Amino acid sequence: MNMGETYLNIIKKKFLEIKKLGDQTFQQLDDKQLHWSNHEESNSIAVIIKHVGGNMISRWSDFLSTDGEKPTRNRDLEFEASYLPKMELFQIWEQGWQIVFTALDELTEQDLLKKVKIRGENHLVMDAIERQVSHYSYHVGQIVYIGKLLKTSEWQSLSIPRGYSEQFNKQMFNKNN
Repeated sequence: MNMGETYLNIIKKKFLEIKKLGDQTFQQLDDKQLHWSNHEESNSIAVIIKHVGGNMISRWSDFLSTDGEKPTRNRDLEFEASYLPKMELFQIWEQGWQIVFTALDELTEQDLLKKVKIRGENHLVMDAIERQVSHYSYHVGQIVYIGKLLKTSEWQSLSIPRGYSEQFNKQMFNKNN
């Protein structure tokens, strides 16, 4: 496997990890919790999902051939609070991720040093990809944090639960040695 293929495989794995954190959080929350926000200027998980989904569709549709900020996108509308049932939010989330993974599957090593535009600004494909890894990690972190706030003691940890680090490390060392 060459460097470009290795990079694309690593990126796909990172995106899958980011998606999984969001998926595991959604599973723990109900409709009311998905629409909770701390105050008027904070975003609910529902708003974040609409924003991330809109971003994914815009950035990754026709990734190599059109500007990543599509004229059909209404970014400001993504941040308006509106009630969407959990299933509809999940569909927005899944549609966005499907577009991301389809675009990534179509990329080749030669594409990584090509340029794409986002809001008229040139970016190397690798830079545009890294930009989205950072962006989605940021928002999924918000989703997880809000979920954890809402579930309190009922929260099911998405990583190593408190008090289990030593046990987990031993298992990992034993598995890998």
